[in-house]
Amino acid sequence: MGKRLIRSWLEHPLMNISTINNRQSAVEELVNDNMLRLEITDNLSGIFDIERLMTRIVYGSANARDLRSLCSAITNLPSIANLIAGCRSSHLKLVFKNLDMLEDIHNLIDSAIIEEPPFTVREGGMIKQGYNAELDTVTSDMNNSKYILAQIEAEEREKTGIPKLKVGYNKVFGYFIEVTNSYKSQVPENYIRKQTLTNCERYITPDLKEIESRILGAKDRSVAMEYAIFDSVRTTVADNLERIQKTAKAIATLDVLVSFANVASDNRYVRPEVNQSGSIVIKDSRHPVVEALLKDAPFVPNDVNLDNKGERVAIITGPNMAGKSTYMRQIALIVLLAQMGSFVPASYAKIGIVDSIFTRVGASDDLASGQSTFMVEMNEVANIVKNATSRSLLILDEIGRGTSTFDGMSIARAVLEYCADKKKLGAKTLFATHYHELTVMEDLLDGVKNYSIAVKKRGDDITFLRRIIPGGADDSYGIEVAKLAGVPNSIISRAKEILADLEGGKSELPKKVPVVDDEPQLSLLGAAQSPVIDKIKSVDLNTLTPIEAMNLLYELKNMI
Repeated sequence: MGKRLIRSWLEHPLMNISTINNRQSAVEELVNDNMLRLEITDNLSGIFDIERLMTRIVYGSANARDLRSLCSAITNLPSIANLIAGCRSSHLKLVFKNLDMLEDIHNLIDSAIIEEPPFTVREGGMIKQGYNAELDTVTSDMNNSKYILAQIEAEEREKTGIPKLKVGYNKVFGYFIEVTNSYKSQVPENYIRKQTLTNCERYITPDLKEIESRILGAKDRSVAMEYAIFDSVRTTVADNLERIQKTAKAIATLDVLVSFANVASDNRYVRPEVNQSGSIVIKDSRHPVVEALLKDAPFVPNDVNLDNKGERVAIITGPNMAGKSTYMRQIALIVLLAQMGSFVPASYAKIGIVDSIFTRVGASDDLASGQSTFMVEMNEVANIVKNATSRSLLILDEIGRGTSTFDGMSIARAVLEYCADKKKLGAKTLFATHYHELTVMEDLLDGVKNYSIAVKKRGDDITFLRRIIPGGADDSYGIEVAKLAGVPNSIISRAKEILADLEGGKSELPKKVPVVDDEPQLSLLGAAQSPVIDKIKSVDLNTLTPIEAMNLLYELKNMI
C-alpha cells in the first residue's frame, strides 16, 4: 500500500505550502524519535496489502486465506495506534484519527475461519467448530458414522435380545440390520425384510433409513453449509469496505512518512524551507540515487542559487563525464522531493514552489515512428516552451547537439534567450552545453550566469573534480575524455593535429589524409593483439589445475 502511495506522491507533488509543511512536520517528528520510528516499522512489517485483499473480497474472488490475512493485519492496528497516539504533528494526528481498530471484523473472521484454511473454498474444512451449531451436527455425523452405527447396533441388540444382530452397509441397499436364521423368530414387527441370504435375513427400519440419509449426505451438506457461512462472512466484510479502506489509507500514509524519516535519518537529509519566494537556494546538494550507489568514493556536493530576478538561468559548461547532467538532475529531484513533503539531500535548502519541472535530458531516437534523435529533441523543446511558465523549473541538457554545429548553436542560443527573457518566459533554467560561444550570454542577457565543472589537467591526463564553480569552461577536453575511454593513441594523436589546425584559424578540416608507412598491416583476424590475448595464447590448458585456472581467470579479469 505504501509503495503505491509513494508512487502517487511522486507523480503528484504538492503546491500547497500548508500541506507540504504538515508532511514535513510529521517526518521531522519521526526523524527525532528513533525508538518510535523503529517500533512503528516493526509493527508495519506484519501488515498485508489490505487494499488488494479488499478488492478480492468485494469482487467475491477472495478465499478463506485472504480473510485470515486481513484478520492478521487488523491484529497489528491497536499497537500502531498506541505508538502514534501521543504524536504532536497534525499529519500523524490525522493518521491516528483515521485508524479504525476494526474489532468487529477481526472477531467475526477469527471466530468463523480456522487458523490455516485450505486454498479452495468449495471443499469445506475452513469453518471453526462451535461457530454454527447446525454445521457442527452435520460434521459430527460425517466424522462419527462408525460410532453412530455401533451405538444403533448395541441399542437394537438390547431391544430385540438378539446377540448376533449386526448393522452393515452395501451400495445397493445402503445400511441394513442383519439377523441369522436361528434368531428370525425374534425379529420385531417394525423390521422390513430387504434381502434373504443362505444363513441370514437383512432388514431395514424407518429410523435406520433416516440415519442413513444423515450420514451419507453429511459430506455434501457440510461443504455446502461451509461455503454459505464463508460467503456470509465475506459479504459482511465487503459491506465494511469504506471503513477498512480508510484504515488502509492511514496505514499506507504512515508507512510512507516512516520511510521518508528512515531515509532522512540514514542519509543526513535536511528539512527544506518551502515558500512562495520563487527562488531555489540549496547548499551542498547531492543526488539521492547516485550517492546511494557510490561505494568507493564520497559524493561531491554542490550549491545552487536560482531565482526569478537576478539569476534565472545558469549556463553550465564542462567536459562529458564531469557531472553536468548529474548536477542538474539532482536539483530537479531535490525540488520534487521537497514538494512531496520529504527531507532533501543537502545541508540547507530553501525551495520556492515550482508549478512544473520540464526536462530535455539524454539522447534517443524513435525508430518506430520514424523520428531521429534531433526530431525527438526538438519535439521536447517545443513542448517545454509551449507549456512552461515563469514559475517552472527547466532542465535543458545540450540543446542542439543532434544537428550541425552552427545550426545546433543557433537553436541553443535562441532557446536560451527565450527562457531568460522575462517578457517571453523568464523561467528558472539550468542549461548545460558544449557550445562555449554561449558563455558570452552572461554579458548580453539579464539574469544569466556562467558555471563550469572544475577539472584538473596534468599533461594529457585530466581529473574531474565534480565541483561546480562560477565562470565558463575554457575547454571541452573532448580528446582527453576519448583517451580516458580507451580510444587508441594513434587516433588521439591525429585528433590533436586536426584540432591544432582548426584552432590555428583554418575553417575547414584538412582535405589531405596523411599516409603513415611505419604502421604494421592490419591482421585479417581483426584488432591488434592485447596483453590479455597474449596471456591466453601462452597458457597450456592441458597442464592447468582447477585452482590455477581460477587464478588465471581472476588475473585476466583484472587485466581487462
